[in-house]
Amino acid sequence: MRGRGLGLGVLAVGVVLVVGLHLAAQQGVAATAPATDKYAWLEDVSGDRSMAWVKAENARSAKVLETDPRYAEYLSEATKIAEDPRRLATPDLEGDDVYNFWQDAEHVRGILRKTSIAGYMTADPKWHTVLDYDALAAKDNVKWVREGMDCLYPEDMDCMAKLSAGGEDAETDREFDLKAGTFVEGGFVLPHSKQDVAWVDKNTLLVGRDWGAGTMTKSGYPFVVKEWKRGTPLDSAKEVFRGQDSDISAGAYTLNDAQGHSLTVFYRGVTTFESEEFISTPGGMKQLGIPKKTEGAFLLDGRVIFTINEDWTPAGLSKTFKQGSLVEVKLANVLKDPEHLKPRVVFEPTAQEFLAKVATTKTRLLVTTLDHVQGRAYVYTPSAEGWTRKPLPVPENVSVDLVSTNNLDDRFVLSITGFLTPSSLWLGDAAKATMTLAKTQPAQFDASHDVVEQREATSKDGTKVPYFVVHRKDLKYDGTNATLLNAYGGFQVSETPSYSGNIGKLWLEHGGVYVLANIRGGGEFGPAWHEAGLKTHRQQIYDDFAAVGEDLIARKITSPSHLGIMGGSNGGLLMGVEMTQHPELWKAVVIQVPLLDMLGYEHIAAGASWVGEYGSVSVPAERAFLASISPYEQLKPGVKYPEPLIFTTTKDDRVGPQHARKFAAKMEEFGDPFFYDEIIEGGHAAGADLKEKAKTWATTYVYLSRKLMD
Repeated sequence: MRGRGLGLGVLAVGVVLVVGLHLAAQQGVAATAPATDKYAWLEDVSGDRSMAWVKAENARSAKVLETDPRYAEYLSEATKIAEDPRRLATPDLEGDDVYNFWQDAEHVRGILRKTSIAGYMTADPKWHTVLDYDALAAKDNVKWVREGMDCLYPEDMDCMAKLSAGGEDAETDREFDLKAGTFVEGGFVLPHSKQDVAWVDKNTLLVGRDWGAGTMTKSGYPFVVKEWKRGTPLDSAKEVFRGQDSDISAGAYTLNDAQGHSLTVFYRGVTTFESEEFISTPGGMKQLGIPKKTEGAFLLDGRVIFTINEDWTPAGLSKTFKQGSLVEVKLANVLKDPEHLKPRVVFEPTAQEFLAKVATTKTRLLVTTLDHVQGRAYVYTPSAEGWTRKPLPVPENVSVDLVSTNNLDDRFVLSITGFLTPSSLWLGDAAKATMTLAKTQPAQFDASHDVVEQREATSKDGTKVPYFVVHRKDLKYDGTNATLLNAYGGFQVSETPSYSGNIGKLWLEHGGVYVLANIRGGGEFGPAWHEAGLKTHRQQIYDDFAAVGEDLIARKITSPSHLGIMGGSNGGLLMGVEMTQHPELWKAVVIQVPLLDMLGYEHIAAGASWVGEYGSVSVPAERAFLASISPYEQLKPGVKYPEPLIFTTTKDDRVGPQHARKFAAKMEEFGDPFFYDEIIEGGHAAGADLKEKAKTWATTYVYLSRKLMD
């Protein structure tokens, strides 16, 4: 129902988007590095030989890109955008207070701060610092990166602060009193590990972590959950649930509602998109009779609400619930008979409208959807007969997102954004289905000369693939426009319009065209759109992307000599595939924190987590397909490839820098030119702080300008 909330981070153009996904099981024989891989030595992440190679490649590329006449200007602009004191302070509602994590020139690692809701609604809120991460890093002599907090319902004042050294997924957790703004003396402390925490009550935690030999999966995540009582040693914690080492991970979470109901659920993430859920009963652990492909569990008014990503005919019923539906089951039924539930539909997708996000307030359910990739939002009210729905007033042609909800009342915050529409935050009352404008992002670039269009390309198999084009109103259709095409295409992640100062200031203002493609593999048209590109069907994703590029050329928006592409993480794999399959289509390729060695990915970092998405080399048919698309395998001597910019971070312990390094080294062997940029901190992102991120984007747009505009 919940699954393991890690998954691939998406390094998008101008922003970093981290998406929680289920993880995958390593199936069959454990993958190991091929014996013939001459660049396996670069997999030694921090080894002297590896780091010497990294430093040399960084210096060689920086000598070109950072001496470009545009670099100083781009870096200045990107830094101003990143550190702009007027940018939106994203709110987290807690009772009558608003919390916000903030970074700027003075707070490089950031501060957690708070103000009242009334204060937040003013033009100049008076913020109070709750936790200073810069001060903490200096005190501990550790380059801490904030990873959020796990807090005890309902007041959310007792928290476990999650601290990452340099941005890696492994973390140190320390108990923090949010009300007092101090770490709890003698409180809970969990040392460095990939780990999950769930509060049972003020004195009890459920913890999944590295407990020693035989407690971590082949994917590198915990599968043993223990109950830890306050005041006792960590090693005395009692085991209460165990998955299997072939799982992605196992853990626990607690659902609560404002009416006083609660439910603790234990789960096994058995594949990338499948999990098994259990509850503790007097007769032992009982598995819930729900589909394995479920996600996003909530509890409201004694109803357990979740999304099903596969068609479901519940035990004892003849009715089939449609894939992509939001359904509810009564908590009383769950507790009485976990295997035989009596679900009801809350939301069912149509041919064009699909579920995007769900959240709860004290008495209401909030739902956002995508209607042909256009944002919609609704308030659902529970009743004895079912649910009533009322739309929220949001504009057309924008993206809508649920930012925060309040468990103690019906307030919520919704964001509205578009390519040319500065993001705005709206404070809403779910009980009244009303919204009030709270904040609007000041314009970060001049959009007065630009326009957004939505077009369609026809893929190789005839599928219509929508894409957005952002361009000047006076665009000349002569094939000379510098065009940047971006997509992700995996893990059911939906790519929607969003406002980016970097895209606007460093690209659109200089006359560039920006394109966002909604290719298969994403979630823009529900689970089926994602499943169409799973495992050995993945070539359809790559065909979709190429079709959009060819459509841009056919419309004379651009031409191969002016067309560049960019993507990160799974999108970085997409870039590598497009570069090796269609080198003639692109002039520039930006490959960010990528997967590229698809025959070896299962043994690199958390790679075994994604077998459900990509397939496994232990399955002959899947191995053959992976070999056919793997950029590292398909890179051949004597082919004229575009000169790419390859970006990664040393501290990325999710995908790992190994892919980028080995791909670049093979290009070097073949005498193919490339640019390389590997920063140390940042994890699976563009950097650990605002200045580092600004430098990444300045380097990126200098590269794109050199390739597509000169």
